[in-house]
Amino acid sequence: MENEIELIEGCRAGKNDARKALYTLFSGRMLAVCYRYTGNEDEAYDVLHDGFIKIFTHFTYRGECSLVSWMTKVMMSQAIDYLRRKQRFAQLLVGEDQLPDVADESSVVESGSRLSEEVLMKFVAELPDGCRTVFNLYVFEEKSHKEIAELLHIKEHSSTSQLHRAKCLLAKKIQEYNEHERK
Repeated sequence: MENEIELIEGCRAGKNDARKALYTLFSGRMLAVCYRYTGNEDEAYDVLHDGFIKIFTHFTYRGECSLVSWMTKVMMSQAIDYLRRKQRFAQLLVGEDQLPDVADESSVVESGSRLSEEVLMKFVAELPDGCRTVFNLYVFEEKSHKEIAELLHIKEHSSTSQLHRAKCLLAKKIQEYNEHERK
């Protein structure tokens, strides 16, 4: 494929060479999106597979955003549907007493910015499903708590609670990682 327009037109027409080129170009990036939501490599591949089937059978891209943004939205939606089907959302309202103690959040954030992307994404993948999903939607997809609540069929307060819990859990993981690295 020579350019993105040709690729898009080929996918709309159902041409297999265009589909293959689209998959080759974007499957790695889309797998990363799926993994961010599932936190599990095998499940991420399942979501990726389902997402590309949806893209190829219902190629509804209309150019309102970039092709990669549209594909990311499809994969995000597939991942959320997958987690919902598996009943993996823990709708917890977290009390302050349930959050981990973090000595100095500002120093943890500062030291967290020096960690590799791989380590940080590993920590995100280890978050509980509800926290990880809200964190991803808020941080990577830049959704508001109202939008997240609508997407996940939860209350807005649950979204803010899950994000707060995710940040506290990540801060604790970063703090423990830094303490371990100093030894």
